Amino acid sequence: MDELDSAIVALLQADARQSNRDIAGKVGIAPSTCLERIRLLRQRGVIRGYHADIDPTALNRSVEALVSAQVRPLSRAVIDTFQRSLLDLPEVLSVYVTAGSDDFLIHVAVPDIDRLHSFLVDRLAIRKEVVAFRSSVIFRHHRKTVLEPLPASE
Repeated sequence: MDELDSAIVALLQADARQSNRDIAGKVGIAPSTCLERIRLLRQRGVIRGYHADIDPTALNRSVEALVSAQVRPLSRAVIDTFQRSLLDLPEVLSVYVTAGSDDFLIHVAVPDIDRLHSFLVDRLAIRKEVVAFRSSVIFRHHRKTVLEPLPASE
C-alpha cells in the first residue's frame, strides 16, 4: 500500500458512507482513479467489507464478557468444529483461536448476568471437548475505529 491507498483506507474507516467523489476530493485524485483504487483494495483483501457499528445495549446485550476456554483433544478437527459451533450461537460476537494456556477467547454479549451464567453452564460446560473455561465480565469496551499501517520491520 502506498500513501494514497493509506489515505483512502483511513477515510473509509472514519466514514464508509462518504461518496467516492468526496474521498477523491479529499485525497486529490479523480473520482475514476479513486474508484479503481478502492476496487483494487477490495480485490487484494485490504478492505474486507463495510458494516454499521451497532450499540450492543440497543439489541438487549448489555452484559459482555470474554470467556477463555481449553479444549481436548487438541486437534485441527476439534478446533475447527468447536469454532464453527461457537459462531452459530447467538450470544457469541467473536471467536479467537489462541496460543498459550487457553485455546479460545470468546467474546459474548447477553442481556444480563443470569444469561451469562446460562451460557457458561448450558452452552459451554456441557461440551465434551471443553476441559476448562474462565470468564471475565467487560465493564467498558473501547475500540479503535481507524487503524494506521505500522512501519515494516527491518
